[in-house]
Amino acid sequence: MNCRHAILQHTVWIALILFACTAKGESPSKGWPTFAQGEPAPKGGPTPASQATWIWYPGDFEIWLANNMQNRRTERGSFFPPFWKLDGHYVLMDFHKDVELTEPEDIDVYVEGKYILKLDGKGFEGTPSRVTIPAGKHRINVKVFSAGTVPAIYIKGKTIATDSSWLVTFEDKEWIDETGKTSDVSATVWLNAGSWNFNDPAQRPSAFKLSVKPQSAVSATQSNSSLLVDFGKETFGYIRLHGLQGKGKVSLYYGESKEEALSTGSCETLDRVEVNASSKMDSVMVLTKAFRYVNVQAEGWVTLDSVSMLYEYLPVENRGAFRCSDTGINKIWDVAAYTMHLNTREFFIDGIKRDRWIWSGDAYQSYLMNYYLFFDVPTVNRTLMALRGKDPVTSHINTIMDYTFYWFLGIYDLYQYTGDKTFIQQFYPRMQSMMAYCLSRRNKDGMMQGLSGDWIFIDWAPGLSKKGEVSFEQMLFCRSLETMALCANMVNDSKNEALYKQLATDMRSKLFAVYWNESKHALVHSRVDGKPTDNVTRYANMFGIFFNYFNEEQKQAVKKNVLLNDNIQKITTPYMRFYELEALCAMGEQKYVLNEMKGYWGGMLNAGATSFWEEYNPSKSGADHYSMYGRPFGKSLCHAWGASPIYLLGKYYLGVQPTSPGYATWTAEPVLGGLQWMDGKVPTPHGDISVYCSTTQIKIKGATGTGTLRFKSQTKPSSKGATIVSKGNNVYEVTVDANKEYEVKYKSY
Repeated sequence: MNCRHAILQHTVWIALILFACTAKGESPSKGWPTFAQGEPAPKGGPTPASQATWIWYPGDFEIWLANNMQNRRTERGSFFPPFWKLDGHYVLMDFHKDVELTEPEDIDVYVEGKYILKLDGKGFEGTPSRVTIPAGKHRINVKVFSAGTVPAIYIKGKTIATDSSWLVTFEDKEWIDETGKTSDVSATVWLNAGSWNFNDPAQRPSAFKLSVKPQSAVSATQSNSSLLVDFGKETFGYIRLHGLQGKGKVSLYYGESKEEALSTGSCETLDRVEVNASSKMDSVMVLTKAFRYVNVQAEGWVTLDSVSMLYEYLPVENRGAFRCSDTGINKIWDVAAYTMHLNTREFFIDGIKRDRWIWSGDAYQSYLMNYYLFFDVPTVNRTLMALRGKDPVTSHINTIMDYTFYWFLGIYDLYQYTGDKTFIQQFYPRMQSMMAYCLSRRNKDGMMQGLSGDWIFIDWAPGLSKKGEVSFEQMLFCRSLETMALCANMVNDSKNEALYKQLATDMRSKLFAVYWNESKHALVHSRVDGKPTDNVTRYANMFGIFFNYFNEEQKQAVKKNVLLNDNIQKITTPYMRFYELEALCAMGEQKYVLNEMKGYWGGMLNAGATSFWEEYNPSKSGADHYSMYGRPFGKSLCHAWGASPIYLLGKYYLGVQPTSPGYATWTAEPVLGGLQWMDGKVPTPHGDISVYCSTTQIKIKGATGTGTLRFKSQTKPSSKGATIVSKGNNVYEVTVDANKEYEVKYKSY
């Protein structure tokens, strides 16, 4: 029998029962840190003393995990590694904890690696899994070596438990002084241990895997040459072939679109399976892929019963929510949330088909969208740690100058949204060395200019000049220096705080002295050979608005002459549309932005998108939408930076944002922007802020901190139980105490 006929004669069974997971030796949640039902993922900081957890040197597990994840990328079956320097974990680690016991205590010891356990400097014989710690004051040390995985320990007793209060170093300078006593040289750098809620000794960090669950396809279409399986929408995971039998080869051609799956010579990803089975067998692909469609073709005498998948995912839940009177906007929010879910994995990645790497510019937007959707702080921390890597610094992050600056900005945002200083306290030295690298690459005028090995990215835009000193890079550099000054203050580094402040002040002055063009009412794009160009682009100008670098007159001029000026080169990627629309929202143009969202993101939906794309050009049609980088299907149809409506709708329509770290104080300035009503939630570290707003009514409740509801009303507003304060110009404010619901009657503009 012809193999292709054989595969098509079998009825396609599109179902996969739960044993699909157990057949692989895993359950839907195996290897994943578990949380109590209804409990948000931990925000970081110390683990309770009663809860033991696996610990390691901060950042090392994250670097190890990132190396494994980023090197899974393939293109048409070939290994496709990142093109920047990858650092490794420290292979020898010393953990210690000082304890004081009123009675002897047994502790159980679990270790990833070869180890020696010491008590007060004296080692136990062998590698004991249980020891007794006598009553009194003691120091417990565990020295661990592991080259292939990260040195990690888990210790549990009645009162003793490994957590982030344990100290760890990779450079212990233990020595014996002339009295024979063991001492620690003060130069040793001890940090609080890193952890990530691996709270069971069986949850070894080295065995970590994302969760999986079975999913069925929605249809399968037979043709003369293939079986085309459709899963109904963009998805990600392992394809599973059921009932393989015979001898030959099965080829799988993946497609985010039908056209890609059917293009066997041009699809971006594929799998080949050699079959030699006298009885029926199942086969699960080794690597995950992104797809909606899978084109299955057989060669030789091979038969197949059915095709299904194991969906791979990070189990985070939507804490943010948004619904409104416009069904199109509701659909955009839903697809944006799904896009974020797909690209939130071990880390925030750029796209699930290509590149599946951690790009700092992409990740920075994911952090912001995350704060309005999941409030998943551990993934922010892991991503920041993985991007930074280790010293010495030999290049910009991802080799891209602007992506280095986004890394700095992400750190301060982390503090603003969470109120947690842990990351800054642990990684401030690496922030310093990263900034020292940037300062070393300034030109003679103290400006950032692309040198050999630097990639000036900014955006995918035809004809965009990267020559000379680009104003956009100076803008991000200035903001990064301001961030360093703020972080230096948090760690009491007053000397460098003053230095960074002065450098930021100087850079900000140069921005306007060099680039502001009075006749164009905007910052020009660049300076080349000491002369400012006449070209005006949107990038530096829109960042200057929400960075609040412009005065009010300049903001209005930029809005009119740049942002709302069709003669200025338009932006076609969701990446920079994110910032363009944020700048317009910050200028009160929510009605305009709402129409832009419906046209741009709604345009992708009208073109068949089930997740948002890397780039969208409304002038294209059909399969032309899928091309990029000179390849017919090079474009990612599920890209994290496409999910920005989540952030815009939460921050600028519901209007919620922190005004002090961790939402100790916050504001809500709801703006309908042409909607008749909207209802949503914004997550915070300690609960949600709920906002309902119509043209005549506002209801608000916050679970944390002290909020300020600010709104405009054509008539004098009223409320039962709330004090409304007039601020002039028809602006009113209400103080919102935690866990109290307020209702205001008003008339919107």
